[in-house]
Amino acid sequence: VVLFISVNQILLFLLVLTICVILYNKVHKVPSTLNNETIDLESPEEMEEEIPVVICAAAGRMGAAVAAISSIYSNTDANVLFYIVGLKNTIPHIRKWIENSKLKEIKYKTVEFNPMILKGKIRPDASRPELLQPLNFVRYYLPLLIHKYEKVIYLDDDVIVQGDIQELSVGMQNTYMGYLDYRKQTIRDLGISPSTCSFNPGVIVANMTEWKHQRITKQLEKWMQRNVEENLYSSTLGGGVAISPMLIVFHGKYSTINPLWHVRHLGWSPDARYSEHFLQEAKLLHWNGRYKPWDYPSVHNDLWENWFIPDPSGKFKMIRPNS
Repeated sequence: VVLFISVNQILLFLLVLTICVILYNKVHKVPSTLNNETIDLESPEEMEEEIPVVICAAAGRMGAAVAAISSIYSNTDANVLFYIVGLKNTIPHIRKWIENSKLKEIKYKTVEFNPMILKGKIRPDASRPELLQPLNFVRYYLPLLIHKYEKVIYLDDDVIVQGDIQELSVGMQNTYMGYLDYRKQTIRDLGISPSTCSFNPGVIVANMTEWKHQRITKQLEKWMQRNVEENLYSSTLGGGVAISPMLIVFHGKYSTINPLWHVRHLGWSPDARYSEHFLQEAKLLHWNGRYKPWDYPSVHNDLWENWFIPDPSGKFKMIRPNS
């Protein structure tokens, strides 16, 4: 009998001990490594969602891309990953520029764009040959260049970002008459009113899932090919041949953004000026047009120069009246 009581007491003691251990583990949440599971010990910054930003680095205007990247990096604490797109012969130059300047701390990847993908899709136009440069069409192929993201931000190289890039939300906004040749039956058959407000695709936040689902790149290529055959939009119209297919394909498929996130037309005239107060409030400045801030003449180029980083190789130089 004594033996029986002792055994029962021992069993009761073990039961109570087991319950105490279970309760202790629940209260103190014993690390899962005890169950042979690994714990991700990344810092909050590393766990923060990545913001992919695509910018092209073109020969002859590489300083523009550097200034744009500098302005973005200096005005955000967000986890930005820059995708810098260039041609094969320009990528070593932009890498050297970044790695030998204060931009060496940025997270970036260089992406080579093969211009052969455009063969037969661009109609020659001598009036503004700069608008026919291959990198002007990189935005058509975003899902082919950037694979793993739901949302991608594309920016022209002639912008300066004065706000925090993570505030930029989905969307984009002259009229379609300025971009499409309404004398052509193909354009009239689209059913788009010539007075419809257009958007400027120099600043894009693109949904990659929908882009692929709706086969946007194929649609854009179709309208490039139609232009080769029918000359539906030329460089004499606003934006040249790179913007017009996007206006057609994205008609009715975009939303607007806060206007302060795309203050544009700074490059349309060497005489046009915004108030200094307005420009200081702006989140993103865009020198779309012929008059670029690294060239002369241009306006408000002091705001651009704030973010310019000199080329260590000396190949890229700003043009100024006394230079």
